[in-house]
Amino acid sequence: MKNKTARLIGNKLISIGQRVTGRKYTYWQDGLATFHNCDFMREPHFMKAYAAGEQTGSWGGSAIHWRAFVACWAAQKGASLEGDFVECGVNKGGLAATVCEYVSFKKLSKQFYLLDTYCGLVDRYISSEEKARGIKEGGYEECFDAVSRTFSNYSNVELIKGSVPDTLQNVPSKKVAYLSIDMNCVEPEIAAAEFFWDKLSSGAVMVLDDYGWSRHISQKKAFDKFAQDRGVLVLPLPTGQGLIIKP
Repeated sequence: MKNKTARLIGNKLISIGQRVTGRKYTYWQDGLATFHNCDFMREPHFMKAYAAGEQTGSWGGSAIHWRAFVACWAAQKGASLEGDFVECGVNKGGLAATVCEYVSFKKLSKQFYLLDTYCGLVDRYISSEEKARGIKEGGYEECFDAVSRTFSNYSNVELIKGSVPDTLQNVPSKKVAYLSIDMNCVEPEIAAAEFFWDKLSSGAVMVLDDYGWSRHISQKKAFDKFAQDRGVLVLPLPTGQGLIIKP
């Protein structure tokens, strides 16, 4: 009899119409389990970069290797394009630290602008729909000083403290080669995407960290419309991220 549901049981996957046994997962963390190749987990350069991000304590003991690698891939692409790097939604700086180490950002003739309140979400930007899903003001403790220390040896990394969209005008870049958006609510995320869209170099990647997570369905709906209005598509990833590549 064929199974009617899909479930993970131990190291066995029971899927619709099929039972898979005796196979070892290559990756099982951060909401993603797969048998597929993930050789980046054994690549010393990436693992060194990941360790730099992990040391910030940004992920609270969770492991997010695949999500971090996606950001590194996008940043590596951006390293060869015209423009600066921007991250909207920094928290303790783990992802930015990983990216900086991976692309040797100190050696690049670029600036990296890190925008955040450095103490969590701002109530006035959280929609009633998001509040109904449990999205709340704050979310993490004040961490501006800690992030400042993390990047104290980078002369080309600048922290911009305050809420988005209020601080977007503080980014002076005329061109952007890499854009990461992870602010956990829709209004500031769409504001950042709209502000930087025309500045993105052709081929630059916009990384949407919240896109595929059910709790953040408001972001998915908004970014689907954002992309459609500009004649592009969001690439959904099994990591929960979404990618938009600037034509």
